[in-house]
Amino acid sequence: MNMNHIEDESKKKTSLNFIEQLIEKNISEGKNGGRVHTRFPPEPNGYLHIGHAKSICLNFGLAKKYNGLTNLRFDDTNPAKEDVEYVDSIMRDVKWLGFDWEDRLYYASDYFDQLYEWAVVIIKKGKAYVDDQSAEEMSTQRGTPSKPGIESPYRNRSIEENLDLFRRMKDGEFPDGARILRAKIDMASPNMQLRDPAMYRIKRAHHHRTGDKWCIYPMYDFAHGQSDYIEGITNSICTLEFEVHRPLYDWYLDQIVEGDYRPVQTEFARLNLTYTVMSKRKLLQLVEENLVHGWDDPRMPTITGLRRRGYTPESIRNFADIIGVAKRDNVIDVALLEYSIKEDLNKKANRVMAVLDPIKIILTNYPEGQVEELEAINNPEDESAGKRTLYFSRELLIERADFMENPPSKFFRLAPGNEVRLRYAYVIKCNKVSKNTEGEITEILCTYDPDTKSGSGIPLTRKVKGTIHWLSASQAIPAEIRLYDRLFINENPDDVEEDKDFKSNLNPDSLQIINGFVEPVLDDAIHESKYQFERNGYFCVDLDSTPEKLVFNRTVSLRDSWTKMNKD
Repeated sequence: MNMNHIEDESKKKTSLNFIEQLIEKNISEGKNGGRVHTRFPPEPNGYLHIGHAKSICLNFGLAKKYNGLTNLRFDDTNPAKEDVEYVDSIMRDVKWLGFDWEDRLYYASDYFDQLYEWAVVIIKKGKAYVDDQSAEEMSTQRGTPSKPGIESPYRNRSIEENLDLFRRMKDGEFPDGARILRAKIDMASPNMQLRDPAMYRIKRAHHHRTGDKWCIYPMYDFAHGQSDYIEGITNSICTLEFEVHRPLYDWYLDQIVEGDYRPVQTEFARLNLTYTVMSKRKLLQLVEENLVHGWDDPRMPTITGLRRRGYTPESIRNFADIIGVAKRDNVIDVALLEYSIKEDLNKKANRVMAVLDPIKIILTNYPEGQVEELEAINNPEDESAGKRTLYFSRELLIERADFMENPPSKFFRLAPGNEVRLRYAYVIKCNKVSKNTEGEITEILCTYDPDTKSGSGIPLTRKVKGTIHWLSASQAIPAEIRLYDRLFINENPDDVEEDKDFKSNLNPDSLQIINGFVEPVLDDAIHESKYQFERNGYFCVDLDSTPEKLVFNRTVSLRDSWTKMNKD
């Protein structure tokens, strides 16, 4: 065999992640007919977050790579916590990320009748029984990893009695929690998941799809593998916490599988981010306690929150690709996510000038009433983005931080006697400041040099070290600017003192709202459109924005903390 071919194949294998290696092995062996069919199975009890985005990208990405299919299946087996709002939001998020399940939209509730019949089959095999004990009693008898559990006194009921009781559970003869169907496996198993796990519980709750037809609902572990089997799934990809559930997944399949086809469960490490909580329960707590402004609050790690903050689907997909697929849990620095959006927006976002904390400049030698049109580049990374018009006049606005009355050395912005270049415009010199009765600076009096116009073709008579951005005071558009920061001040929000919880690490300055000004070109900016405010960061138009009141969210600052961190 050609040695170059061997080397190429070797490089290919080492570049594959462990799931891809497994898939290629299964394909080469003809397992499940060489098909690749994945699924994304969210529970509709909350909004999806960035961790789910990683799983979505993985499942749909693998199917695309191997010419396979991906199903979207809702695990709607717990109606007490589920809502149509969450169903709609999940479908919207998956679509927004750029993935399409086509006609393969399913619900575990589609299979309730079949799951019930399979439970009956397992009872008839003598491998399931109805237990009358309370949840507390069963928990006490479960044992510990080093101590065997205690068998239920109802474990050896006859098949006939179990069938009768299970039917009566379905018919609603017993109150909630009175009885439960358990698999009969091994109360002495070192794997706690195999110690006679629950299969069905009695729960009278209105289901968003089946209504009040059922008062018993299957447990996730029972519905999961059987739903995969019904749909012809080949690769059931789960996060690492389900690794100990895999023997149970296989045990349930053992009871029903006929023929050669069989789904395989594989686990990968879930996404953990610094300064972020990824627990749906905790995110729900933040929403319900009004500690954030809903699931789509731009400080939330939800997909809808990231979207509202200005993240793009491309940046999230790229982030998922960069972090890859691991077998062990690890924590990813949130700076990498921020790096991904900056890299994407740097290529796409038009540049504009905005002044967030304004102070007025008066050019004493510029003609009163005159407005001059200047040209500015929209995006130096994209020539096709073209140019825009800036308006220059006698009265300008600059950032307050760009002026100091008594500056330190190496301060290259505006100060008394200093010169700076105004971006795309002229060199100006500060001559004097005006103050109010409290001694606060209200205006900066400057002169401009008409021979220093940017792009005029006239040789510059001198060079200056500082360049600052600006707006014409008469043309600037007022805007509400929402400066978002990380929601938590601790890298690990769950790292708290014994008498506190994760909420004690909330960042009190995670949102600051200020009133600033933007270029008139943004007067008709549409929702979710994205811009780089030069020298300030990347911003997008918020959903609250109206023609009467522009509202912008800061997506991310321009500081490249990820690159700096790696250099350090």
